[in-house]
Amino acid sequence: MKEHQSDTYYDCIVIGAGPAGLSAAIYLARAKYRVLVIEKEQIGGQITITSEIVNYPGVLKASGKELTNEMRKQAEYFGAEFIIAKVEKIQCDGQWKQVLTPKGTYETLGIVLATGANPRKIGFPGEEKYQGRGIAYCATCDGEFFTGMDIFVLGGGFAAAEESMFLTKYARQVYLMVREPDFTCAKSIAEEVMAHPGVEVHFETEIVEAGGGDTLEYAIFWEKDKVWEYKAEEGKTFGIFVFAGYVPENSLFLGGLETTEGGYLVTDRNQKTSKEGVYGAGDVCQKNLRQVVTAVADGAVAATSLERYLAEQYEKLQLPKRQWESKLKARDNNTEGEEYSESISADIASGSFFTEDIKAQLLPLLKTFEKNILLKVSVDHSDISKEAENFAKELSELSDKISYQIEESKEKDAPAIRLCDQEGKDMGGAFHGVPGGHEFNSFVITMYNMAGKGQKIEQELLQEIHNINCEAKIQVIVSLSCTMCPDLVMAAQRIALENHKIQVDIYDMAHFPELKDKYRIMSVPCMIINEKRVYFGRKGIREILDILGEKS
Repeated sequence: MKEHQSDTYYDCIVIGAGPAGLSAAIYLARAKYRVLVIEKEQIGGQITITSEIVNYPGVLKASGKELTNEMRKQAEYFGAEFIIAKVEKIQCDGQWKQVLTPKGTYETLGIVLATGANPRKIGFPGEEKYQGRGIAYCATCDGEFFTGMDIFVLGGGFAAAEESMFLTKYARQVYLMVREPDFTCAKSIAEEVMAHPGVEVHFETEIVEAGGGDTLEYAIFWEKDKVWEYKAEEGKTFGIFVFAGYVPENSLFLGGLETTEGGYLVTDRNQKTSKEGVYGAGDVCQKNLRQVVTAVADGAVAATSLERYLAEQYEKLQLPKRQWESKLKARDNNTEGEEYSESISADIASGSFFTEDIKAQLLPLLKTFEKNILLKVSVDHSDISKEAENFAKELSELSDKISYQIEESKEKDAPAIRLCDQEGKDMGGAFHGVPGGHEFNSFVITMYNMAGKGQKIEQELLQEIHNINCEAKIQVIVSLSCTMCPDLVMAAQRIALENHKIQVDIYDMAHFPELKDKYRIMSVPCMIINEKRVYFGRKGIREILDILGEKS
């Protein structure tokens, strides 16, 4: 009989914290199993960028973030544990399975794969070149960049239909280009789009090419039996949003588990994969309908199937029953902190930045801080500077390890909240604006890396960071609603914390529109190296190091 008493053993591990993974975690934890949920980005998954959900039974209307926040709380209530980490490898042969991450290797009897899917690129000429300069994939993240412009939406499914209507908030006119003779989404949504005055629909139409100079200037389309070209007005540009389906996030199991030709995970009616003890749920699986309601159903079925498998394994292996303590008890005793910081999101409510719920999640983490942090807040006379000052004041009141200092600034980059050590030495990172929304996570984790134990990092990467011998200035342009921005922000700031030759400045685009014009930014996240080289999209430490190593 093999005993597993360490903190790295879990009865079951759920990979992915979207609706499917959260649903599985709720069912498994409620069944008294020790459950770990591993998410590489944002708790809630891609649905968090959806501004309005109106077809989830029992919920009249809610944002994706609101809905999944409640799911996470429910999973935690029953004892599920959460960490933010990228799963690098899974070993799922045999009874005992391993999940490898930069934070450690975890052992388990069962796995639920709820890794989801990512937006698909079409591959037309110009798509790669103009990503971030006119071509985008997230209406919530990038829609505002196209205010007053014409926008073309490519796709005929649910996402294309929903997002085309959402984009009318910003666009002069939205053109929905559907390759098929009709929509491929529900008729009710299709009828809503067709009736919308801000959306012009073109069926049997696909893009041939997009091009221009620094930004998009033209696009060529094939519509039924003719070719036609759209040209932007002189000196202006336009947008193309691609919603052409999704690609399954299958890198962990491709070749090891049965998949379809399209790479989707094959499961049976009980969500079981081709390997014993491994189950799939949500958009990563082969299925006809990809909606929140089907994702949570998959998660519930996978969890209940896994419950039966775990019971069989306990009996077969003669494992003793374990009464795992709830993570809630650990939180009440303030014994842990890192896991909670990574799923916090700050919202301004009733004049305060930190609600009681956020404080409850944040305080255990702050108690782990071993070093002092000084927040130097550079302000001018703007309203946002006042908010930054209040943010620093409220944060300092939560921990005796955090203090703040206000200084007047005549520079155009105010407000700036700069992270310094207790002597006032700049530690290489500043946030220009107020780090709310998704960027509160980044800010908190950077403080943890600076003053606490810090997140684990591979020794090879750490040595490569320390070996950087030339100064570099990194500017990261973000939107507080963007779920892809935090990865880049945390990676850049970690590099700056480890090597003081690197200076990182994070800018909330909403308060620094001049940067948008200077660098022709039409998508976030955007990273600028030494005010010259411009890069778009999510990036980790490895990718940033490769970019820093490129010749200017």
